[in-house]
Amino acid sequence: MLELNKKVFGDIMTQEIIGAEPSISEIKITFEKEFKILIENLRLISKENLENLFQQQKICEKHVNTRPGAMALNQSKIELFNDYNNKYLKKINEKFTTF
Repeated sequence: MLELNKKVFGDIMTQEIIGAEPSISEIKITFEKEFKILIENLRLISKENLENLFQQQKICEKHVNTRPGAMALNQSKIELFNDYNNKYLKKINEKFTTF
């Protein structure tokens, strides 16, 4: 059973990505806001917590992308999640190089 209330990108939950609501234009704005917050919070994270954060975000990525019947879902919102998630993972990796 898919956990719909699982936060997968900041405060964005699975149900917002795979559900009909919010619309793609609304969720894009939300992704941008969450991305800015997540990037800002990276400066406060220790190296050990950064590694854990990276692993947790990879788990969220797998959670969103491995669902039964995924092809019937709104692929544009899933692709949007993947785009922002990849940007975030890249920023986390960049942060590793500053330690």
